[in-house]
Amino acid sequence: MVEAVSFIAGGRAALASIDAAAGGSVRPQSTPPEKPGGERWRLPAPSKPTLCEVFSNHPRDAGWAGFIAAQLGNGPILWVQERMAIIEAGRVHAPGLPGLDLVHVSARDAKSALWAMEEGLRCDALGAVIGELWAEPSALDFTATRRLAFAAEKSGVPCWLVRVGAGGANLSGARFRWRLESAPSLANPLDAKAPGKPAWNVDLFRARGHPPGQWKIVHEPDAASPRSPFRLDLAAPTVGGALAKAGRRIASG
Repeated sequence: MVEAVSFIAGGRAALASIDAAAGGSVRPQSTPPEKPGGERWRLPAPSKPTLCEVFSNHPRDAGWAGFIAAQLGNGPILWVQERMAIIEAGRVHAPGLPGLDLVHVSARDAKSALWAMEEGLRCDALGAVIGELWAEPSALDFTATRRLAFAAEKSGVPCWLVRVGAGGANLSGARFRWRLESAPSLANPLDAKAPGKPAWNVDLFRARGHPPGQWKIVHEPDAASPRSPFRLDLAAPTVGGALAKAGRRIASG
């Protein structure tokens, strides 16, 4: 059962809140060049909208939200959070995601969250569907992920399934599977004590049509398109030690 739905415009105050009783697209992106030399490049991505899965290395690390937001297209975003994901990792904070039109759904359990996500994917007016699930719920099996992937591909609405607090990567129908962690931001050219551009250590450990890879990336938005390409951070190691270990541990997932 879906407990509540909130409509949030432009990442600001909620416009309306109702109780409910249940009832754009990703642009094709090329693989990174072998010798990028610091140039901008687009992350490997599906050739058409489908299901992508993101594993956060730590429940309190919400860096994945910025990673996904930087890749979203136009249109309102349906953001579904399971109750335990809210309790353990926190409710989505709209002011921290300026410029996004959010429809937030609070679901009682994983089964309800998956239902809300699948129903949302039937609406081709959405820009994307994001779902947060806690740990490894029994409702999240291969069949459930395949249903999400097929629904996303049929409607042309990209779907992101976020696994918070999951111990490992079980069998999944997701076409792209990422593990990531926040990395120290770059230096701020105007203030040495202030954070600069956000960065992530990312591990693409399973992808259809693309080789896996591990990179440290930096988001470099431009004025014309805030959700624009990333850049390899060549001044730092490719990935952190914890991420590399996690990637090896789930390589067979």
